[in-house]
Amino acid sequence: MPKLKLKTHKGAAKRFKLTAGGKVMRGHSHARHILTSKSSKRKRKLDKTTTVAPADLSRVKRMLPYAR
Repeated sequence: MPKLKLKTHKGAAKRFKLTAGGKVMRGHSHARHILTSKSSKRKRKLDKTTTVAPADLSRVKRMLPYAR
């Protein structure tokens, strides 16, 4: 029997990136529309990427089996 290849979750592949050190980075939500009611500081902070929470890490890594 040939070894079964795992499929990458394409939605997750578009949303998460792996760093060289193995951390998983994600973007913030709430930064796409209705921006007039948000402060400049809040919008600026939403633009930055951040690491995925440890509670969600195993789930995200399972969706990206070939990410480094």
